[in-house]
This record gives sequence, C-alpha cells and structure tokens, in this order.
Amino acid sequence: MESHRARRGRRTRTSRSRPVLCAVLASAVVVGGTAAGTAYVRAQAHAEAGTVSSQSSVTPSASQEASVEPAAEPSVDRDALLEKAMRTVTVEDGADVAVAVLDLDSGDSARYGDGTFDTASIVKVDILATLLLQAQDADRRLTAQEKSCATAMIENSDNGSASALWTAIGRADGLDRANKRFGLTGTAGGDGPLWGLTQTTAVDQLTLLQQVFGDVSKLSDASRTYLQGLMGNIATDQHWGVSAAADGSGWALKNGWLARSTSGLWDINSIGRITAGGGTYLVATLSNGNSTKEKGISLVEAAARAAVSAFA
Repeated sequence: MESHRARRGRRTRTSRSRPVLCAVLASAVVVGGTAAGTAYVRAQAHAEAGTVSSQSSVTPSASQEASVEPAAEPSVDRDALLEKAMRTVTVEDGADVAVAVLDLDSGDSARYGDGTFDTASIVKVDILATLLLQAQDADRRLTAQEKSCATAMIENSDNGSASALWTAIGRADGLDRANKRFGLTGTAGGDGPLWGLTQTTAVDQLTLLQQVFGDVSKLSDASRTYLQGLMGNIATDQHWGVSAAADGSGWALKNGWLARSTSGLWDINSIGRITAGGGTYLVATLSNGNSTKEKGISLVEAAARAAVSAFA
C-alpha cells in the first residue's frame, strides 16, 4: 500500500502488479471561471392561522372564514443527530476528525467538525476532475497517456501518476481555478509539487463529490461517468473507509493516507458514494493526528457509519 511522506517525492509501488509509465505531461490549458457556491439549507416549518369572527349567531361569509395553512412536517436536525452519533466514536487525544454527508434522495445533509485538513491522496479525485474540466474547455478528449495516468492514480493511488497530472493541470493554480468553478471555498492547492498537502474541509469534499456524482455539475455526463467508474474499481487492498458504512458492494471511493515526517502522526481520509438501507449517500471523512494508520482507518470508518446513522 501507498506510504506518503510530506515534502518527499511521494513515489511508491502501486497496489497492483501492473507497470505504469507516466512521463510528466506537457502543460495543459488552464482556464478561469466564476465562483459557484453550494448552500446547505434546512427548511423550517411555519404555520399561519387567520382569525374567526366571535359572533356565533352570524354565519360568516367566505371572506370572514379563517384561512389556515396546514402545518408543515417539522424539520429534522440532522446536524444534531450526527453530533449525537459522533459521541460514540473514539477519537485519540490529539487527533481530530470531521465528516459531512448528503442524502442524494432527499437532498438533506449534515456535518460534524469544521477544521481544515491535509488531503493526502483524496486530492487525486480533484486533480482528475480538474483535468477533465480543462479538457472539456479545450473541446478535446483525454490522451491515452492521460488516461493511463488517471487509471493508476485513482484505482491504485499511484503517486508518480498523480505528480504527472498535477503538473499537467498547472499544479495549485490550475486546481484552485477549477475548484472555484466547482464551488469549493475552503480548499487550497499544495505548494509546488506537494499535491498531498492541499488543504481542504469535509464540506468542500462533499461539494466535490456532488460534482462527480450529482446531476448538477460543471463536468459533463461523460466526464462524471468516467471518474465514477475509476472510483468504483479501487484496488482490493484499499477497500476501507466510507465503504464501511455501506450495506453491500454499491460504493465508489478514494482514500488518502499520509504519515507526517515532522510528527510521525497520520492523516487518514476517505470520500465517496455508498448505498445503505435503501438510500444513497455521499460521505467525506477527514482526520489527522492519528498515532497509527490502523487507528486512523478505524476512526474514519466509525465517522462514516455515524454519518449514515443520522439518516436511518
């Protein structure tokens, strides 16, 4: 499995025995765009009632009759339910976790934690989404070399392929411009070649997942289908993370793991789409400060299960 180190070359062997040759690609067309925000609004129930004449001896006319709107169903505080569920999740001293979830069927969402985290390898989804958006702008298809790198980067989490495509999109500048169009407001690309140190939030990762799996997106149907297919074919040794909250094989994900060289502590992240209890959910779980990779994986999996339980 992949082992990330901050400010190192980030190259490692892939999780599959398939050679991948990805030279650094030529610079890609980088375009700007307008900002698009994603609002998460919880409806509030209100009922209005008119007044009725107190004179019982007189039959009220139509204009005098009460005008009463039926009361709406009280809204469910999903954030409160998620916060309650997260109380059962064990978090190590010094570690931090955030999670965001969206029910694709109802449109309801919930979030817990508002910190900023290193992306580690989950940024590879963002890198490919940016490349696909740039290709759309240029009215072209991905090259065979780009597709080879994209497959290795997403399915096997290959770092060399990620570095090649990071350069192709224009590094942080290209990523940030695309994210502005995608509606991400709390994400900033890593310095220089350090794509794994891109900073993000759980809410932003949920917004990115909506670009990949939602119906309203800057990405074309073909681009979304392509990226979804890669995320649904992750190498077997990476079948962990948000998939722990699924009740079957109906999931697509990307995980990230990074041992920080300065502290030895682990960043463990997981984002994706799952099905559970007949519903379909987008889930983003981010964590840092974990003493081991295994404890970080247990944390994000428990957070993903808590997120889905808020909609049970």
